[in-house]
This record gives sequence, structure tokens and C-alpha cells, in this order.
Amino acid sequence: MKRPLLFTVLVAAILLGTLLIACTSNQQPAVIESQETVFTLPTPLHDSDTSIEKALLERRSVRSYADEPLTLAEVSQLMWAAQGITSPGGGRTAPSAGALYPLEVYLLAGEVSNLPAGIYHYEPDNHSLTLVIEGDQRQALYEAALRQSAVKDGAVVIVITAIYERTTVKYGERGMQYVHIEVGAASENIYLQAVSLGLGTVFIGAFHDDQVREVLQLGADEKPLGLMPVGRKQVP
Repeated sequence: MKRPLLFTVLVAAILLGTLLIACTSNQQPAVIESQETVFTLPTPLHDSDTSIEKALLERRSVRSYADEPLTLAEVSQLMWAAQGITSPGGGRTAPSAGALYPLEVYLLAGEVSNLPAGIYHYEPDNHSLTLVIEGDQRQALYEAALRQSAVKDGAVVIVITAIYERTTVKYGERGMQYVHIEVGAASENIYLQAVSLGLGTVFIGAFHDDQVREVLQLGADEKPLGLMPVGRKQVP
């Protein structure tokens, strides 16, 4: 009597195992689709007809822009000037205390040929833009920036933010000063690159931090430090 019972249990277990294997084999692997939209930028040029001396001579703050789009190549140069990689070791166009790179760069694209309007995060490692928010957000940023017309009139607005902890973890409170120095270096790079491209820009530091953070959907540890609208100069 014991053997038939044991045999029945064994057969049932085999049948159940076979059924489970069959069901599992019919299931498709789970596919996790990335929602990120990434735009690889054109390779930046490392030479031009504008000398560094001429760029310094002609650097001015420009607040009025023509109603014309920028090209993707121009956007590429501006992003590279701000935080582009310039060495195999990861060195960038702007100096950084301890090579800790606390800055992040965003592009509010309003009028750029072959680039949908939206807010993009610049990825220095692969020189690309990752879409953060769809649609033209210049009006919202204009409201956050005390309604300064340059913000809504520029074809794009470059936003420089910082995550202080990347630097203060090594240098303590003094690291905050180093971050501010780095913002100055990055913004001057953008100024000089704009001159080389025949574009105009201005550094804007007057804005409501919380409102800018909301427009860009920044994390609590990320602080906006500067806005730089960029556009073609108006012809007198």
C-alpha cells in the first residue's frame, strides 16, 4: 500500500514540475524600456577664425536678440565651452577644485533647428543632451527670473546649477567658494564661445531660486546659480 501511494505522489510532482517549466518557457522576458530621449551633439570644433584676444576684446553682455533659431552645431559649441571634456582623463573646459566637477548644465531650447523645444541636461561624457521636460519653458523661466526680457527672447537659455556636496565633502565650507569660482569660469567660457560664433549672451543672477528649481525640476541638493540666454545679435 505504501509503494503505490509513494508512486502516485512522485508522478504528481513530475507532472507539476513539467507544467511549471512549460508555463515559464512560454513567458516573454520582461522588457524595461528607457523613457530617455537623447540627442548626440555634433563634434565640437577646436579651432576658429576668432582669436582668444579678439574674443576677449569683443566680449559684451547682450540682452536683445533677433528672432532667429540657433543651429545644433552652435548649441554643441556652447555646451562644450561650458563643461566639455578636453582630456582622456576627463578634464573639462572649465577648471574645478580637486577635479570634483560640482556643476551641471541645462539647455532650455526654444528655437533650435532640428532640436525639439524642451529642457535638456548636458552629458559631458558623451557630449549629448538628455530631454528632461518637453515643450518651450522660456516663459516659465522668464517669470522666475523677475521677468527679464532676455530670458524669453533668447533662442535658448543655458542654466548652470551646482551640487555643492561634491566639493564640500573634500574641502568643507570653503568648497562653496570654489564652486562659485567655477561658475565664473564656465560662464566666461560661454561668453567667449558666443563671441566666436557671432552670438550674444548675458549672465543673469537675479531670479527666484525655488521657482527656477521648479521649472527645471531640480533635486533638493541642486542649486541654480546662473542663467545665460543666448541668441543672434539684432542688426542695428
